Formats: sequence, structure tokens, C-alpha cells
Amino acid sequence: MRSGLLLFLLIISPFVWGQVVNPLKAEDYETQIKWVDSIYNRLTLKERIGQLFMVQAFSNKSKSHEKEIENLIVNHNIGGIIFSKGGPIRQARLSNRLQSVSEIPLLIGMDAEWGLSMRLDSTFAFPWNMALGAIKNDSLIKQTGVLLGEHCKRLGVHFNFAPVVDINTNPNNPIIGNRSFGSDKYNVTLKASLIMEGMQSEGVMANAKHFPGHGDTDTDSHKTLPTINFSKKRIKDVELYPYKNLISNGLSSVMVAHLNIPSLDSRDGYPSSISKYIVNDILKNELQFEGLIFTDALNMKGASNFKSPGLIDLEAFKAGNDVLLISEDIPKAILKIQEAITSNIISEERLEYSVKKILMAKYKCGLNDYKRISTINLVEDLNRLRDEIHYENLAEHAITVVKNSNEQLPLKNLTNRKIGYLKLGDSKGDDFYNTLSKYTRIEKIHAKRLDELLKESEPYDLIIIGFHKSNTSPWKPYKFSAKERAWLHELSRKKKVILDIFTSPYALLNIPSFKNIESVIVSYQNSSSFQKKSAQIIFGGLSAKGFLPVQISKKGIVNKGIETPFINRLSYAKPETVGISSNLLNKIDSVANHTIQKLMTPGIQILVARKGKVIYNKNFGYHTYDKKIRVTDSSIYDVASLTKILATLPVVMSMEEKNILNLEDSLANLLPDYKDSNKSGITLKSMLSHYSKLQPWIPFYLKTIDSISKKPLKKLYQDIESEDYPTEVANQMYLAKHYKDTIYHSIKTSELLPNLEYKYSDLPFYILKDYIESYYNIDLNLLVDQLLFIPIGADYTSYLPLKKKLSNIVPTEIDSYYRHQEIKGYVHDMGAAMLGGVGGHAGVFSNANDVAKIMQMYLNNGKYGGKTYFSSETIDKFNTCYFCENENRRGVGFDKPQLIDEGPTCGCVSMSSFGHSGFTGTYTWADPDEELVYVFMSNRTYPDASNNLLINENIRTEIQRLIYEAIIE
Repeated sequence: MRSGLLLFLLIISPFVWGQVVNPLKAEDYETQIKWVDSIYNRLTLKERIGQLFMVQAFSNKSKSHEKEIENLIVNHNIGGIIFSKGGPIRQARLSNRLQSVSEIPLLIGMDAEWGLSMRLDSTFAFPWNMALGAIKNDSLIKQTGVLLGEHCKRLGVHFNFAPVVDINTNPNNPIIGNRSFGSDKYNVTLKASLIMEGMQSEGVMANAKHFPGHGDTDTDSHKTLPTINFSKKRIKDVELYPYKNLISNGLSSVMVAHLNIPSLDSRDGYPSSISKYIVNDILKNELQFEGLIFTDALNMKGASNFKSPGLIDLEAFKAGNDVLLISEDIPKAILKIQEAITSNIISEERLEYSVKKILMAKYKCGLNDYKRISTINLVEDLNRLRDEIHYENLAEHAITVVKNSNEQLPLKNLTNRKIGYLKLGDSKGDDFYNTLSKYTRIEKIHAKRLDELLKESEPYDLIIIGFHKSNTSPWKPYKFSAKERAWLHELSRKKKVILDIFTSPYALLNIPSFKNIESVIVSYQNSSSFQKKSAQIIFGGLSAKGFLPVQISKKGIVNKGIETPFINRLSYAKPETVGISSNLLNKIDSVANHTIQKLMTPGIQILVARKGKVIYNKNFGYHTYDKKIRVTDSSIYDVASLTKILATLPVVMSMEEKNILNLEDSLANLLPDYKDSNKSGITLKSMLSHYSKLQPWIPFYLKTIDSISKKPLKKLYQDIESEDYPTEVANQMYLAKHYKDTIYHSIKTSELLPNLEYKYSDLPFYILKDYIESYYNIDLNLLVDQLLFIPIGADYTSYLPLKKKLSNIVPTEIDSYYRHQEIKGYVHDMGAAMLGGVGGHAGVFSNANDVAKIMQMYLNNGKYGGKTYFSSETIDKFNTCYFCENENRRGVGFDKPQLIDEGPTCGCVSMSSFGHSGFTGTYTWADPDEELVYVFMSNRTYPDASNNLLINENIRTEIQRLIYEAIIE
């Protein structure tokens, strides 16, 4: 018997463990055999039979339940536990306790198809198999298996009853559905094999289920006995196909389902789990499977309705199963099997065969050297950052575009587009909508009736419809209601529509026609990650990569997916995806919170992007110190001098590309009024490099204030707009029409500084505003809207935000020296205010996300969203320090890193980097070498601009330093 068992071990070993594990040497087999024999030989007949049973245990039930399990272990020597609902800490403690009372270590199993969260709270959930079936990247699927294995192993689980290999050819399948990899046998087989390999590489045994195939049923075997009316040939060709492949690749175990299959067993209503022909003849002999064979749960109605407790267990064992799962009455079952053996109905060799396979599996799982499960950091170990990153990666690769008329996706031209969002379904779509809104302005449609819907949708030329269904389990309803189908039909007849479903792809089956729907996206699940990634695909921040794993039309559309391109728009991801440590990057939080606590500024927005991905985007504090309005992503700040590189400089760069002007042009060439001035010979390049003797600034407003009352002169200001007083400086404060000329005349006639050296000045941008508006005969704000802000999707970026009806504007100061009011929605800079809020040097309002878009465009060498704004040569030309030898670090318009002493950066950036800072407490910087964009928005000037703590403590550059220290590549 011993030599026969050794031969058996040599045959069975790769199947029990998987071929991914290195083969054991002969002496290792000898050691294993000795352990198995020693355990087996000391057991009584009853104890040997007990090893066949795996009992269901819950870690969220009463002490009496736990005591009941203990009694089965102590009194009946059961072989294993299948854990069900509860929590990881409770399960670990219960598992340790049960192992401590068991003479032979228990084999622990779980249903963790998409992760431990299938059964346990406080654990991680990976996407359901249907979503995995849509992924082309094999390495991602195998890695999912690895992570599943790691989680199971950490919790002391030896068997994961996964993967499901059922081929879901029946859309109305009530129990498989999303648990299947799809309806194509080749795809299902590939995905299941990869999951198996990944889990078994981590020492966790896989289990293919539900043999011979539960994919084409329309009833649930938990509730009744489903019937499969297919021919034997069809079952062998389709349902058994995955098993053949997985078995040949080292599958550890198989679970046999409770199915009625007349073509395989002619006995009416006879479950496959107790059919000797199905289990022994087909699975063992024809498919040559030598691994462990589990019954499906014997308390399921598909089995328990057929035979009384105890008898069904005996029949299952006689059929060839090794492990009897969740028996309804173990003492009765043991007695029935014992009687069958003593009556020679079942041989002792048959019992030895199964029990020793079970013991061998225990040895392979390391139970010969059992160690207790540690609960230290257990929850953290089961919810790791790398699990979240992998989930996001899976979502990105799964989302499938199944229709894309006229290549509508990704949305490219945002100019003059008005987009609405309509949520259908019974679950939330907030993350989808909020991410869509990061790319352009999207307005929600709130209609309750069809007539309201049609009226409310009139202003929009495109409607994005998100169909959001519950993500709590794969069995939740997924179909459109009659009302929703009617709304979709009527809306798509009148408007361009993008339909994005966050549920099973089978939901598309009850839509009569897609004729009028331009684009259809299947996003599979309604989790936050799927919502965010799908929105990014719509706008080209990510490409669509998935393919449809099931058939959704009578034409048999399966394995189809339309790839869409990435068009250089920002996307949103975890820091580790671009080589940055989350833990290190999160040190920014401490600095930001310290900044708020020390009253350096009421609130802050901070954004960090690398390699085109936003990896940090957080808000701190409030709009003001009264703490009434929190800072959010949509809070809009006066960016002050960032206006120079966000608005005026792009116009100048465009004009230079069009040969309208040249960097060597003098002011005399650009503006004839300057021909006879002391500034006639100043070139555009030297002026924008702050190397032209221009005064730093001129306080124009001082001459408009009464020297005694310190209030604005009444002859220059009125509180009502009129033809003579058209320039709105602040609320109910209008400046005389002629004063604009006075400002420009003051600049033209101002004295030059005595020495030619670097001296930062606002005056070049006053001059350029005058030049630009004269050349184009259009206001600068309208010009930059058309050139940049609107097409790039910077819808929260604007001059004159109150006139644009932008909300959530952060105030900048309580002005007690000029305008004598709270400054909110009006530009803080006095000179820009006197020009009606539109200055070349100041006046733009924005949020961190929009500023990042423009900085990313620069970093992309002038490209963003499928549009080329500037050539790379132009970017290089303006991002060059032409006067470095004269100790002037500046580029042409852009600020550059310090050359020697203190400067605008942390001193840790590359010399190719560029950016700018703003008086109100704003800052942005881009580094081509590290592919980094950093944006800091604040209103440190509130309530008083004399508060320089933010500047004195170098908060903005200290955060920049932390960003660079977080790079881990």
C-alpha cells in the first residue's frame, strides 16, 4: 500500500498544489507520506469518516453556534471549516480557537470569488468576474489571483472556492451572471486559468466551480434543482472546456454542482453532485482529474430536497466526491457512511483514497507545521494601498466602448459645447458626475417627468446618461425600467447621447434599439473607481481598452470593444502609479493643516500631477476665518500674477507663432506711442524677462484717493454705472472712463530705473494688454477665452467671474484703504481693478484643477485634449533664461528656478522647470524633467494683505520640497 501511495502522490501532487510550485524531491514525498500515514493510521473508522466533512461557520453568530462547531470537531473529528459571514478579526480568533481544539489541523475554506469581502466586512473587494472578463491584459488577471491568494493566506484560508468557470450563456441566469467571466468558453477558460495560477502561486488552493456547468440555467440551485437540457456533446464542447484546460494546468480542486442533467444522468431529477457517472466517470476518468472533489453545499435545496440528511451525504461520497460540504446532519451522515463500509457497500480503500487526499492537501497547506493567525494589523493587511491601485487598474482596463458613432469619444472640441448629465438607475452617480466636471462644465438635469426632461434638456447639444445600479452584490437587479427606456428613447431622438451603464452588460438587452444613441459604454460596476475611470475615458484622460465578454444582441456581438485614444488630458490616479509614495506625499497634509491652524491663510487648494496624472488634490480650511464655507475642488481663487502665464503669455506666444510679433521687437515697433518715450528701445524679450529698467509697479489708485478722508475721489468714482463711469472697480464703485488713458500714460512716461538688472515688474503686462487689445480690437478676457480657457475645458477659469456667474468664489481681502469693502469676485490687484478687472498682470480667477490643465499643456509641449496650442519650439523659446549670465533667472514671462541664493522654488527642481507665484498666495510650477505639475491656491491676503506668514515661512516651496522627496522611482 505504501509504494502505491507514493506513486499516487507523484501523480496527484501537481494537481493538489498546482504546477506553479516547484516539484518536491523524492525525500520530500517520503516526508509527506510519513506524515499522512501517521495521521491516518491513528484514526478510528469514525474519525476517518469525519475528515470528509467541511462545516460552515460564522464569525458573527452567537457563542452557542461556536460551541456547536467545537462539538463537531471534538466529537466527530471533522476535517475542515468553510467560513461564511462575519469579520476578519473575529474570524481569525474563531479560527485559532477551533484549530486549538482539533486533534488534526483543520482545512479552512471560503467563498472569496472577488475577495474576502464576499463574506466578511472590513475586507477588500476586487471587481466581479464579468468585469475581469472584459480585460485583455493577462498579467492584470493573474495578479488579481495573486492578491486574492495573499488575502486568503493572511487570514489562514487554505482553499478559495474560486474561480467560477461557468460559461454564462443565459442572460437570465439568476445565480451566476456577474460571477462569470462571460459567455465565450475561450475567454472564460483563459481568465479562470490565470486566477487559478495566481492564487496557487501564493499557496492557496483554487477550486473550479460549478461542475459540470451552471452557466446556462434560469433557476437558482440554492432554492431548487435547475435542469440543463443540453446534449452530451454540447456539454463536453462548451461547459467542460474550461475544466479540461485548468486540470491540465494544475487545478487543485473542483466543486460539483447540484444540477439535473438528463443527457448525462437519465434518472429524473437526480442531482449531478450525487451522480457517479458525472463525478467518477466524467470528472475523474474522462477528464483525468486527480485533485480534491468537493460537493456544493449539501444544505442547498438543489440537493437537500432530493434525499434526507445523512443519505444525501452517503450518495455524494459513493458518487466519488472527497469532501462533503455543509452537511445538514453530520452525525447521521457519518453513521450512514460507517454502516455502508461495515456492510461492504463502500470499501475501506475508497475511504482511504479520499481521506489521504484531504490529509495531503493539509500538508501542502503547511498544516503539518500549523501556526496561529496573527491579528496584529490584520485589517490593514487585508486593505492595502496596492489592492486599491490594482482595483483601479482593473477598472480602467475593463471599461468597454461598444458603440462610438463618428468617433464621438473621446470628446475633443469643448468650444461652445453645452453638456448635460442625466442620472438613471436607483444608485448614486456622484463620483461619475464630479469627475466629468473636472474636464468641463457639466450641468445636472433634475427632471421628474418626461415633459420636464425634454424641456430641461433643450439647451444642451449633448447629454451624458449614467445608468447607476447597486454595487453591493453581483445579484442585484440590473435592468432598465419601462420609464427609463422611454426616457432614453425620447431623449436620443432629439439630442446626441452618451449612454454609460454602471451595471451588468446584460442591461443593454432590454433596450430595443441603439440607432439614435451615438455612444454606448459598459462600465460593469457602480463603484467609485469605475465611475471615475469611465468619466476619464469619455474625455480622453484615459483610453478605452475593454471588450465585451458576453453577447448583447441577436447578432452575437461578443468579444467586441472599440478602443479609444488618450488625448493628453489629465487623468486621476494613485501616486504609486507614477512613482510617488502616498505616505511621503501625505506629509503635505501636516504642512497644510499647520498653515491653517497658524492663521497664515483661511483655506488652501493643493494639486500635484505627475506624468499627466493628478495624484494629490486636497482642500484645507475655509473661504474665511468665520469657517462658514469649506474649501472644495470648485472653490475659485483670484490667482493674481499667475494671470501672466495663464492668460497674457499664451496670447503673446500665439502671436509670436503667427509672426505677428517677435521677441526682438522693440516697444517702438509694437506701439507707435512709445517711439518718442524712454522705453522705445526695450525689446519684448528683455521686458518679459524683467530686465529692462521698468519700475516694479505704479500705485495708480493712490492718486484717486482723497488725501484727507482716504476715500475715493467723488469726481472719479460713482456708485452707479454710466457712460462716463463705465469701469467697475468693485461693488457699486465705477471709475471715470478717461482714467484708463491716464494709467497707460503714466506707464509710458514713468522713469526708468538707473541700473540694468533683474527687477520684477508688472508694467510689461499692462503694456502687452494694451498692445494685444489694440491689435485684435477685442478685450483680452474675450480673446483668451477663445484661445485657451474654453477649448482646454478651463470652465472655472475666467476674468470677471461675477459676470460669468461663477459661484463658490473665495474672497481675497477686506479692503480698508481703497475700495472699503470685502473684495470677492473682483480682482484684488488695484491696477487691474482700475482697468475693469481685466489686467495683463492680474484679474484671472481659477481653481487648482484648471490651472493644472494649462500647466500640463505647457508640459506636453503645447498639446492638450487632442489640440495643439503651441509648438514645442515655442514652448522652449519662452521657457529659456536669456540673461542668466547677468544673474537674471527669468524666462520670457515664466519664472525660473533660483540661480544662486534664495528664490521661487525649493531649490530641488530642475533648471528646465518653470512657473509663477501670485500676491494673494497662489503658486504653480511645472518640471519637464520630473513631469511634475504643482498648484497651490490660497487667499493669504484675507482679511488683511499685510499677513505675510505664508510667505515668511516658505509654505509653498516647503510643500514643493515634500513632493520631490516623495518620488520613489
